[in-house]
Amino acid sequence: MKLFRTAIGRFVEEDGHQYRIGALTWDALLTHDDLEACLEAIVEGEAPTHEFQGAALLPPIDGQEVWAAGVTYYRSRGARMEESKDAGGGNFYDRVYSAERPELFFKSTASRTVGHSAEVRIRKDAIWSVPEPELTLVVSPRGKIIGYTIGNDMSSRDIEGENPLYLPQAKVYDGSCALGPGILITSSPLSHSTEILLEIVRKDRIEFAGSVALSELKRDPKSLVEYLFRDNSFPNGCFLMTGTGIVPPSSFTLASGDKIRITIDPIGTLENEVA
Repeated sequence: MKLFRTAIGRFVEEDGHQYRIGALTWDALLTHDDLEACLEAIVEGEAPTHEFQGAALLPPIDGQEVWAAGVTYYRSRGARMEESKDAGGGNFYDRVYSAERPELFFKSTASRTVGHSAEVRIRKDAIWSVPEPELTLVVSPRGKIIGYTIGNDMSSRDIEGENPLYLPQAKVYDGSCALGPGILITSSPLSHSTEILLEIVRKDRIEFAGSVALSELKRDPKSLVEYLFRDNSFPNGCFLMTGTGIVPPSSFTLASGDKIRITIDPIGTLENEVA
């Protein structure tokens, strides 16, 4: 099942049919003790609706925080070492990749997050900006993975590369995070063969494309969640981006008007334009 937040309400989709969710708020849904059973009851008790067609999708977040994991793919390790070598951070990221404890950092609030078809932003004081396509975990207040969505962790690589301590400035700003298009609700882990696909389109031409399989993700998603929930509470649940294994070449930087498409089957496609 898939869960969507739209400008006209909340909907659950199953087998190509959409059903309106009435009384429950978004936060109530993501904190429900048995969300799958709740949504199944709605599907069984309601008639399909056509209201969903054409409705503007909102980011699937309300009272949640977005966190992120770094250096979880070998390709990301190499890119972070390369961008920070002049600042003395090369060995630093190699050690992070090999360490037992993962790199976890705060990424976004709902107000800084955009949804499908909305605009993401690049920092005005950055000269080297890239998208980071990531499988994103949807986690309940009890630390259980209840579903998956697609995340775009917009990043200013020149700012982070100048000094690793600048990571919050490189990662956290208005329009730096995109989530969507909806949430795949399932208690089953995604197959390791699942691929993340990225396309960046500039003036109707594919400027960059890449893919990576979840089999290349070094960290176990459940372990990432366990570390995040150590001495930390999330009353409304949270989102946890799991890192990127797709890195454009150092000669590439995003420009206004670029279209970013991230596809993860069976979640869907998240598309955003750079403001």
